[in-house]
Amino acid sequence: MASLKVPAKVPLPSEDAEQLHKAFQAGWGTDEAKIISILSHRNAAQRALIRKVYLEAYGEDLIVALRKEISGDFESCVTLWTIEPSERDALLAHEAVAKKVNSSYWIVMEIACTRSSDDLFKVRQAYHARYKKSLEEDVMDQAKGEFRKLLAPLLTAFRYEEGNEVDLSLAKSEAKILHDKIAAKAYGDDEIIRILSTRSKPQLNATLNQYNDAFGSSITKHLKDDPKDEYLKLLRAAIKCLTYPEKYFEKVLRLSMKGFGTDECSLTRVVVTRAEVDMQRIKEEYHRRNSVTLESAISGDTSGDYAAMLLALVGHGDA
Repeated sequence: MASLKVPAKVPLPSEDAEQLHKAFQAGWGTDEAKIISILSHRNAAQRALIRKVYLEAYGEDLIVALRKEISGDFESCVTLWTIEPSERDALLAHEAVAKKVNSSYWIVMEIACTRSSDDLFKVRQAYHARYKKSLEEDVMDQAKGEFRKLLAPLLTAFRYEEGNEVDLSLAKSEAKILHDKIAAKAYGDDEIIRILSTRSKPQLNATLNQYNDAFGSSITKHLKDDPKDEYLKLLRAAIKCLTYPEKYFEKVLRLSMKGFGTDECSLTRVVVTRAEVDMQRIKEEYHRRNSVTLESAISGDTSGDYAAMLLALVGHGDA
């Protein structure tokens, strides 16, 4: 009889907090390897408990302690990973909105389209608690034109997420609505935004499949009328996030490591936010698209403790 694999015993939060505190006090400097070995192998609930226990035991927020001991891209990766997901998304959204440029709103769109309705509600709560303003208000204040018109409904959406039931009759009728609006170049029309921001993801997939079948091409191809139009780029990306997020995130990762230099902000954001969600699918898509593993690409583009943390998170959900 084959022996059963016994899961490794996870230390108590108090034990992890103690080990982290010792890592900060290590001989000639910080024990970065110990930080990676502990935090990269704990899930969100466990990390929250470690942070709580650390504060109680040592009178200092673990995030503050980490920032004193480590720096650069490694510090950014570790601290983003350690804070609670809703707090992390609120921080990322605030940084994006504060830039007041169209390209930064992709991060807001990414959060709005790839988090569940419950998670998105928690993000809005965390944003209000931290910045004393609502995320929707800040987007409405800073974004302009069609960007504002698309992002605000996506941020406040509450999609039905129970089951995979679809209404094919509705899918057909809404596919025609989308096609008619796009044919008329009414890309910011209320009906397009209503369908994208209110329909469940299975229903939206059914609608887009009907679109492809009825009109002989995908909706994203029909939205490439002006490849340089920034709003159309955002609209296509939102559709991809809502329907095939692994393809969207694969592209972000690929572009972050393309050519000379690395876009560490994008690389860190995707690895940290997707490690506990759909990293396996993203890795499979990355390998399919690029014929190299994501791990290999990261190893070739980054180094040191930063690379070690990224690779640990990319393998976070592996058996």
